[in-house]
Amino acid sequence: MGYDVQFSDNAIKALKRIDRYQSKIILSWIEKNLVGCDNPRLHGKALVGGKKDYWRYRVGVYRIIADIQDKLVRIEIVNVAHRSEVYDR
Repeated sequence: MGYDVQFSDNAIKALKRIDRYQSKIILSWIEKNLVGCDNPRLHGKALVGGKKDYWRYRVGVYRIIADIQDKLVRIEIVNVAHRSEVYDR
């Protein structure tokens, strides 16, 4: 049984702000690597400090911030932004 992926309202708004080509690449990466996967930590890296509960995934110059909920077998995409801006929000 693989993980289900859901998007927060903030992540949906962030994807709409990114140009269409880049957002398609990001969504394709999520579909290929996270939807239905058995181990979502394989492709990502744990964050530290105040955001230690979150994981980040790197897609080119963009970062996907996600909350992995093992008990619910769910990955919630919290934010998507350029690498220079993603950790400020």
